[in-house]
Amino acid sequence: MASPGAETKKPGNHNDFVQLCNPHVAAMKEDVLYHFSLSTSTHDFPTMFGDVKFVCVGGSPSRMKAFIKYMAVELGLDHPGAEYPDICEGTDRYAMFKVGPVLSVSHGMGIPSIAIMLHELIKLLYYARCSGVTLIRIGTSGGIGLEPGSVVITRQAVDGCFKQEFEQIVLGKRVVRNTHLDEWLVQELVQCSADLGEFPTVVGNTMCTLDFYEGQGRLDGALCSYAEKDKQEYLRAAYEAGVRNIEMESSVIAAMCNACGLRAAVVCVTLLNRLEGDQISSPHEVLAEYQQRPQRLVGHFIKKCLAAA
Repeated sequence: MASPGAETKKPGNHNDFVQLCNPHVAAMKEDVLYHFSLSTSTHDFPTMFGDVKFVCVGGSPSRMKAFIKYMAVELGLDHPGAEYPDICEGTDRYAMFKVGPVLSVSHGMGIPSIAIMLHELIKLLYYARCSGVTLIRIGTSGGIGLEPGSVVITRQAVDGCFKQEFEQIVLGKRVVRNTHLDEWLVQELVQCSADLGEFPTVVGNTMCTLDFYEGQGRLDGALCSYAEKDKQEYLRAAYEAGVRNIEMESSVIAAMCNACGLRAAVVCVTLLNRLEGDQISSPHEVLAEYQQRPQRLVGHFIKKCLAAA
């Protein structure tokens, strides 16, 4: 059942072109997507990106390159000696890779970094005349009350006070946008996880914070003004509010994709249970396998969608 305010869109209602919520763009003779090192005057966006239907974003360039290689194999588009060059090779801010209808983009860490990327990514999709696009963040997070390695599909992104909103100061004024995520997409991803049957998957709220340490109630940062008891009370209150994991990007994804008509989801694996500690101590090979879980789930979803098209 959809949560209050959540939007459920069936596939047949999802063929619209990507929208912009900025009337000034139409008057621009050239648009330089500076952080991508791309421009409407030097690149043919419809030819380069017009067939994109799935955009997957994640923190690190290496993870997103690994994902596009994985998708190439899964979609039968890989071949011996195949290379997947960084489309944004003219900059070191972000990395972008493409195979077939799948675009894979790194976003860095935190709301400011991913917000900049999303502005330029959404404009790229708009200039390419893309339609029926689904955007999914695949990443890592800290769990609350979950075993490490659990995958969380976000129903609502909430802030540090458990509010379902994203706040930004624009021209000195407080602007609040909703952070609802597409309920149909949530349920499709749940079904895909059941199809795979490989790892525990839950649906829950995701708390999006402004930093990794104090903002998430950690005791191991350079600054800390609270005790273990305070931390535990806060995390348990978050759990009671439906929060199952914590990361630093989900709220702005939900807000911006809602505004521009993009179906979006957030799928993150948990690397630890924050009720039991703050530091990530699992062996490297275990963490590497955990990080592949959202990729396998989203890859299965993409293949399923393409098979049904």
